[in-house]
Amino acid sequence: MIVDRADFPLLAANPELHYLDSAATSQKPGVVLDAMMHYYTHDNANPHRGAYALSARATERYHQARERVAAFVGVRDASRLIFTRGTTESLNLVATAWGRTNVGAGDEIVITGLEHHANFVPWQQLATEVGAALRICRVTPDGRIDLDQMASLVGSRTKVVAFSHVSNALGTINPVAELCAMARRVGAVTVCDGAQAAPHLPLDVDGLDVDFYAFSGHKMLGPMGCGVLVGRRALLEAMPPYPRRGRRTWATRSVSRRRANTSVESGWRRCASTNRRSPRSPPAGCAPFPTFVCTGRRRRNAAGW
Repeated sequence: MIVDRADFPLLAANPELHYLDSAATSQKPGVVLDAMMHYYTHDNANPHRGAYALSARATERYHQARERVAAFVGVRDASRLIFTRGTTESLNLVATAWGRTNVGAGDEIVITGLEHHANFVPWQQLATEVGAALRICRVTPDGRIDLDQMASLVGSRTKVVAFSHVSNALGTINPVAELCAMARRVGAVTVCDGAQAAPHLPLDVDGLDVDFYAFSGHKMLGPMGCGVLVGRRALLEAMPPYPRRGRRTWATRSVSRRRANTSVESGWRRCASTNRRSPRSPPAGCAPFPTFVCTGRRRRNAAGW
């Protein structure tokens, strides 16, 4: 689909500018900028932190954004979708909260030579910290994952197979389903960096059957400071808190009786003594909620909803 430069205030104000760096971050359309201003001028409050009407409205907007983003990327159960500050934080979340609990000395982590540092360094550091082995699958001369070598690397000691959906450097589209099948045969968890796929490919994350899938909003016309991690529910529920939080530990009642009856978030939130957190609860501290809300707005318009 061809979009009009007039939709982007920065491009409209600079007709001589030809912006070619959307792989790093996209320009922001006016509808997103307007949505951020609307949030601050009409709905600004901390979601999940107040029982008054304004906070309830902000909470409702927050949940609506989650549901829109989930629908846009093909996730039927929106409670599996966590808002983060970006792909890098999403991948670090998995490597830290899941990895430190489930990967130990003698285990193996398999990644590929195509990875962005965001999907390389967290696994490298985890391997160093716990005494695991980091295995790197080579790239073929035509810029693809060597699937024969990958099959030989993934074995009984493999705990994690991490790979990108689309390479940020070469644009290679990797066979996600095939890689997941290799990992599943040995019981390994799959982690997919979707930062370059989500802006350009129609996504059916459920259909990919990957355990964790991460991407960023700011590469998809959304604001900076927003990202997504989609995780398998059983894995999310078993993960310890990340990062440690300063919030109250009681469950927050949802903004309507319907949400109070059906919200997984309220059901998953636990007291601190149980050492559990809700995968859907907001990030620690005061999170950039307007960016999440506006990312949902951008997805709705892109999908023609």
